[in-house]
Amino acid sequence: MSDRYSQGMATRRRVLGDAHVDRAEAAKTPFDAPFQTLITESAWGAVWSRDTITPRERSMLTIALLAGLGNDHELAMHLRATANTGATPEDVMEALLHVAIYAGVPRANHAIKIAKETFAAMEADRT
Repeated sequence: MSDRYSQGMATRRRVLGDAHVDRAEAAKTPFDAPFQTLITESAWGAVWSRDTITPRERSMLTIALLAGLGNDHELAMHLRATANTGATPEDVMEALLHVAIYAGVPRANHAIKIAKETFAAMEADRT
């Protein structure tokens, strides 16, 4: 594998956690392996591995973009990743307030519902 892939996999594990990445890797088939390589090298190796902004800031940007685009499954995954990126629920709400203004109230409203459910589940898992 390439250096970018190795860096991407390390960053992916740091952000999403080993359990999530291990599940994704176990579910990988020859059909989707090229896609998994692409996102590991590009999203995680080329973008998330940059040190220009903090993981907390990158997390907030990602959450806002996913919410604004209505990518609910990915949104929940990145909300769970805040446990590793340092973005707080307050940070997430700030990002979602921006979504309301710039992408629409219905998108933000739905994302807030997902965030509340996700953070509640994360809290329940901690107890």
